[in-house]
Amino acid sequence: MSAEARLREDICHWARSMFDRGLTGGASGNISARTEDGGLLVTPTGHSFGRLDPARLSRFDAAGTLISGDPPTKEMPLHSAFYETRKAAGAVVHLHSTHSVALSMLPETDPDNAVPPLTAYAVMRVGKVALLPFFVPGDAQMADAIRGLAGRRSSVLLANHGPVVAAHDLEAAVFAMEELEETARLAMLLRGTGAVPLTEAQIGQVVRKFELDWD
Repeated sequence: MSAEARLREDICHWARSMFDRGLTGGASGNISARTEDGGLLVTPTGHSFGRLDPARLSRFDAAGTLISGDPPTKEMPLHSAFYETRKAAGAVVHLHSTHSVALSMLPETDPDNAVPPLTAYAVMRVGKVALLPFFVPGDAQMADAIRGLAGRRSSVLLANHGPVVAAHDLEAAVFAMEELEETARLAMLLRGTGAVPLTEAQIGQVVRKFELDWD
């Protein structure tokens, strides 16, 4: 099996896994991943994560031209902005996962650190999450907002919409997305209880041990 064929299978596998576990429903969510030649494989618009066809994924060449497959997600500008500003990114995952969306609506959510650092793995896999304003899905201004972060964040919450994560490869992006949603779930469960997140000193210990880019 070629590297591209394997990547196609992996995109469909992880999409189905997230769908089956209720992380995104209906025809929501989108995934993109870099191919060896610098192009992209992207989930098509209007397709359920639960029944993607590897042969029908949208295929872009290195110049950003659609060369095969079905029409891509309307969120292509969002994906492109992450690849432009985070050169090491090899995959981007965007979901409408319930707890992350809920957290994005709360007035007390910190725009610079929207998903509180409740665990070491939230720091390790997700990092600081920026909360961006509401944009109509597919709006080019959403991409401009991501470019405005200048590559400082690998994860964002789109207000009243959902989380987006970029990582060095597909598996890492999926794992980071799952960690983000689980941390958002914890934050919602603990809301109003006085639960204590990691302290700055504890975050520093994790950052130094694993050589992370936190700020």
